[in-house]
Amino acid sequence: MEIKQNTLFLTTENTYVNRDHLTLRIEIAKQLVLAVPIHHLESICVFGHSIALSPSALQLCWEHGVNVNYLSENGYLLGRWEGVPNSSVLLRQAQYRAADDVGKTASIARQCVLGKLNNSRVSLLRSARETDNEAEKQLLQTCADEISVLLRRLTHPLDDELELDETGTLRLPPSALRAATDRIRGYEGQAASLYFEVFALHLRQQREDFAFTTRSRRPPRDAINCLLSYLYALVRHDCIAALTATGLDPFVGYLHAVRANRPALALDLMEEFRPLIADRLAITLINRKQITKDDFIFREGGTVEFTKAGRKAVITAYQTRKKDTVTHPLLQQECPIGHLYLLQARILARHLRGDLEQYLPCVLK
Repeated sequence: MEIKQNTLFLTTENTYVNRDHLTLRIEIAKQLVLAVPIHHLESICVFGHSIALSPSALQLCWEHGVNVNYLSENGYLLGRWEGVPNSSVLLRQAQYRAADDVGKTASIARQCVLGKLNNSRVSLLRSARETDNEAEKQLLQTCADEISVLLRRLTHPLDDELELDETGTLRLPPSALRAATDRIRGYEGQAASLYFEVFALHLRQQREDFAFTTRSRRPPRDAINCLLSYLYALVRHDCIAALTATGLDPFVGYLHAVRANRPALALDLMEEFRPLIADRLAITLINRKQITKDDFIFREGGTVEFTKAGRKAVITAYQTRKKDTVTHPLLQQECPIGHLYLLQARILARHLRGDLEQYLPCVLK
């Protein structure tokens, strides 16, 4: 286990967490290995099924607003334990009203897709600049150009299928707005298909070991998909935490359809961060050989899982990446990458309250 950015990651089998006054005691085989004061933590991530927290430890977490997230060994979010949320009921009412308004739903969904497509294009152009292979450079640039076409259709529609008013809000009859939302999701799907067609060209090292053919999940069928899915799970956890801290309900979204046990709003928020944080980190880890094929277990039937050392390496790299500073495009202030989730959740909250005309996604150059 280790603590990164005020999050305790528990990954060792047969770990038991108990309470000692205002401290969490982490034991393995009844031997104390770590004691953490509760005020040092913001959340806990539990990986696997053989790790347990005592009722008194859970109560301590609840009393101090520390959320406990249960994930599979591969990083899939299974559940989240938290106390009664201390959040704004007025904000959640605004969120639910917007979810019932087809116009607002379509507008927020459109902004989420714009953020993802812009960041995907930036990532493609970055890899095109970094490669010395002219053929691969051309393929990456061509893919970026094709995504630009979809961006123009979302930003400046040429027909009535996505009619915008002077504020950029979709203005169509309700039935047409529902169809427009489906088309927005279709644009996102088209862009994702184009993006992953050339994803292997981002890699300058270990191409044979991390050969990418198609996106696969639950379970991932190769090492690169295993790495991507694991990083997406970490990003999803941070998006849920940011939305909850802001007072929003992470399960009521706009781009992603609402389903039982599905954090739809967290999935909406993380779309802009997939190419920006998760994909770029995966590319960096492979190109720098910080992750190799030895960090994976290849099961019979085609399933691929991380080794314990591999999981730890990815978690460490992800938390280190979150400490890097960038300039927020809207606020024009420097901040750690790890704070972007919370800032974007607050920008979404401002839009839902009526303080901003549109939700503005985070797009970095």
